[in-house]
Amino acid sequence: MHATVHDVFTATAARTPAAPFLFTESVTAAAYGIPAGPIAWGEAAAEVERLRARYAEAGYGHGHRVGLLLENRPVFLFHWLALNALGVSVVPINADMRSAELVYLIGHSEIGLAVTLPSRAADLRAAAATAGIAFDTLAPEALEPIPCARTQPPRAGEPIGEHTECGLLYTSGTTGRPKGCILDNAYFLCAGRWYAALDGVCSVRPDAERVITPLPLNHMNAMAFSTMVVLVAGGCLVQLDRFHPKSWLQSARESGATIAHYLGVMPAMLLAAPPQASDREHAIRWGFGAGVDRKNHAPFEARFGFPLVEAWAMTETGAAACVMANREPRLVGSSCFGRQPDFVEIRLVDDTGNEVAADQPGELWVRSAGADPRRHFFSGYLKDEEATREAWADGWFHTGDLVRRDAEGNFFFVDRKKNVIRRSGENISAVEVESVLNQHPAVKTSAVAATPDAVRGDEVLACVVLREDADASAPAALAADIVRHALDQLAYYKAPGWVAFVDALPLTASQKIQRGELRALAQALPGAAHCVDTRAMKKRQD
Repeated sequence: MHATVHDVFTATAARTPAAPFLFTESVTAAAYGIPAGPIAWGEAAAEVERLRARYAEAGYGHGHRVGLLLENRPVFLFHWLALNALGVSVVPINADMRSAELVYLIGHSEIGLAVTLPSRAADLRAAAATAGIAFDTLAPEALEPIPCARTQPPRAGEPIGEHTECGLLYTSGTTGRPKGCILDNAYFLCAGRWYAALDGVCSVRPDAERVITPLPLNHMNAMAFSTMVVLVAGGCLVQLDRFHPKSWLQSARESGATIAHYLGVMPAMLLAAPPQASDREHAIRWGFGAGVDRKNHAPFEARFGFPLVEAWAMTETGAAACVMANREPRLVGSSCFGRQPDFVEIRLVDDTGNEVAADQPGELWVRSAGADPRRHFFSGYLKDEEATREAWADGWFHTGDLVRRDAEGNFFFVDRKKNVIRRSGENISAVEVESVLNQHPAVKTSAVAATPDAVRGDEVLACVVLREDADASAPAALAADIVRHALDQLAYYKAPGWVAFVDALPLTASQKIQRGELRALAQALPGAAHCVDTRAMKKRQD
């Protein structure tokens, strides 16, 4: 059994050396200024070995960490695999990070080297100087010697294996400082093996799939799922630079993609384009993702001709607690993400830790079935044992997600627990309200947060981005129409009491709503000229 990510890559490369391992389609090639087309497994293996030898010569070894600021380029994978062979952990760095974020990441992770795009090298060195970290940078394709490691490998002499740290991934930081999740080889191998063994709607054919993803390699979905299934099962990875709604389908056709990864915002953007006769001209068999808006789920599948299969996981859980609606009935359009698999134990609990009844939302607690409840989960938060203990209180991992389970055992995502708005004793899910608001013909997208209310504790505030063709000449009237739309579909107390028209929502690099920034925004918006008070419309219906 393979013990490292490099082991499984090497085995697959030896079995299929002439087959394509990576495929760079034209849009990504143009964005990065690199050649379009395939890179064979054997060609990649030779480059990985060349880099491994150079890193070893420079003194890098078991227990070191190296940063990678390489966007979604093929060289990210080459450096990761070469370093993994030596027991070096990689710290992916979001290319959108700026000075304060870089100071924190470099200081916290204590990386002494970053492989970086030359245009960001000076920024990284300045951040390291501010953090007081001795630091070097390396261009990804430089032929000069790699800077010598500044310290001896911390675990020199220990065998490299499944519990060797493979990556340090920082959470999105939608609230507070990002946490560094320590992920070992076993975590990544578990993800690849779990994915390769999927059945039902989501079968994976050995050495035959071409997996297309626009998601960033600095997050677990692309590193631990789409990349790892290709390493384990063979086939080809089509890693896009980012999501381009106007060219995504053409990229899928050009690359021959058979499996597509998505996040909720992506189907909405694809559906926004006028239907084309060619919408089904592709080879995609199914999509792997999460968060598709309920109203978009069935229309997308009908138009584009492949299922969007919803799943649940977190950086901390990886595949060890992944739940996926890969078997029918998938309950399309209901935020259902499947049933409990055999390898994970699940509880849904209230604020006192007691199990909730069927169809009642509760916080999702998970752990691995068997003797080791943390098997194949993250190894802990770097330099934060207290947060790790809190996350694992009572022997269960506390996800912070509100989920409900019906009488048949299907799980439905409700919202992040911290996103729940408490108005006059009623709990309101931001995601539920957003889903309804997004159905209004003038609304392009929306985000909902709590704003203080002297009488009710919290009030619902909606930030709304309008469609380009929406008539915004009478904001108060438009806000009232949006709220009436919400009142038609939701209990009165869930409708927005304030509607703020904004140019854009605060988003993370992975296109998730930046909830911390949104909450801060919601505190300040009431009273602003573009924020309409609609509280008088919220009346109990007799």
